[in-house]
Amino acid sequence: MSQLASRQCEACNAETPALDQETVTNHLAEISPDWVLIDSRIVREFKFKNFRDAFGMATKTALLAEQQGHHPDFELGWGFLKLTLTTHAVKGLTDNDFIMASKIDEL
Repeated sequence: MSQLASRQCEACNAETPALDQETVTNHLAEISPDWVLIDSRIVREFKFKNFRDAFGMATKTALLAEQQGHHPDFELGWGFLKLTLTTHAVKGLTDNDFIMASKIDEL
């Protein structure tokens, strides 16, 4: 288990600061290279051989998100799942996004 994956997401609000670029770069090195930084979001696309497996991963991710109280945006279709993480309350990335990404990597 990675250091990020061992942590729990914490509630944040508009007063929570977004991460600076150095911290974002450091956290990116701790998660799968399949996560891509796009503006103030991290995005990962999964490919599957059918809809059932894509839906299964989406379901596992949704249950994890509920447990952590931090929810990615989902795009789901036949053979694919695209997850986007950002912290809407701060209009940027927080530790929660990287904690969730790390936990998703372990699913």
